Amino acid sequence: MIKTDILIIGAGPTGLFCVFEAGLLKLKTHLIDALPQPGGQCSEIYPKKPIYDIPGFPEILAGDLVDNLMEQIKPFEPGFTLGERAETIEKLEDGSFLVTTNKGTQHNAPVVAIAGGLGSFEPRKPPIEGIQGYEDNGVSYIIRDPEVYRDKKVVIAGGGDSALDWSIFLADVAKEVTLVHRRKEFRGALDSVEKVEELSKAGKIKLITDAEVKTLYGEGHLDAVGIVKKDTKTKETTDIKLEVDNFIPLFGLSPKLGPIADWGLEIEKNAIKVDNSYDYQTNIPGIFAIGDVNTYKGKLKLILSGFHEAAIMCQSAYQIIFPDKKYVMKYTTVGGVTGFDGSKKEAKKEVVKAIDTES
Repeated sequence: MIKTDILIIGAGPTGLFCVFEAGLLKLKTHLIDALPQPGGQCSEIYPKKPIYDIPGFPEILAGDLVDNLMEQIKPFEPGFTLGERAETIEKLEDGSFLVTTNKGTQHNAPVVAIAGGLGSFEPRKPPIEGIQGYEDNGVSYIIRDPEVYRDKKVVIAGGGDSALDWSIFLADVAKEVTLVHRRKEFRGALDSVEKVEELSKAGKIKLITDAEVKTLYGEGHLDAVGIVKKDTKTKETTDIKLEVDNFIPLFGLSPKLGPIADWGLEIEKNAIKVDNSYDYQTNIPGIFAIGDVNTYKGKLKLILSGFHEAAIMCQSAYQIIFPDKKYVMKYTTVGGVTGFDGSKKEAKKEVVKAIDTES
């Protein structure tokens, strides 16, 4: 049995930063994740996708963010159970929790932090006949490495942030980028919409709206798509056939909480309700939910929101684990960052806060 102070379920950015905040309090952490490597969606799905709203980084690739977080938590020596899904939870007589994975690995901790992001997820696939036969043969639902599309003819379908962001990014990578959306209006950020329109006017993106990809062509590998464009005034349709190397429908992910949904937690719209007036604790004392997996009034599903929630949550976790101890708020520029091996790193950024402890 693996014993720790805080058991973190989910090794995405929020879970990793929780390790750092707990480490500043001298709390041991262990993480469980169903994926074979840390980083969550940032590693598995979007490693090469640029992120623009991480404080201090005008732009950073998702994979690089994960690498930086892993470097940041090194002094605190977290444990990892990877490639296993947290399956069941049981409250023991001493008030601690026993979490068992689908492979039977047992973990024991007085505090559990659920940082499972959107949970398990599957891409939403368009209802195109025969699309399964082209999966990994020209059709992809996730862009892991944009270099795969270097000098290729690419058609992206969708109207949200992913479709817009990847169209912009691949405009400088692919030979030809076509963005197809069934409406004229997009659901993504206004800045991204304006950028796509600018690239369209400059001839770097071919924009086809009021249209849908309806047919796929090719023997063994995709070589063309059939698009149906509708005139919203006359209701007449036009068929367009484009030669392509890759078709990427980006219609989002269908998130599922998985076994966590059966743990007796209060669930609302596939997310875990928490008390955001204090510490992001769930309806079960000792179990917290941070990051995209939680919900409360005014919730913003942003990585930086998860970082904030992790910092607040760890303070309450400390009080649960050591109810008779007090802590004193300090800056890492004063106290540095000391790992469990006794080594000390002087902090380089004055904006980072830490919590030192004293009995």
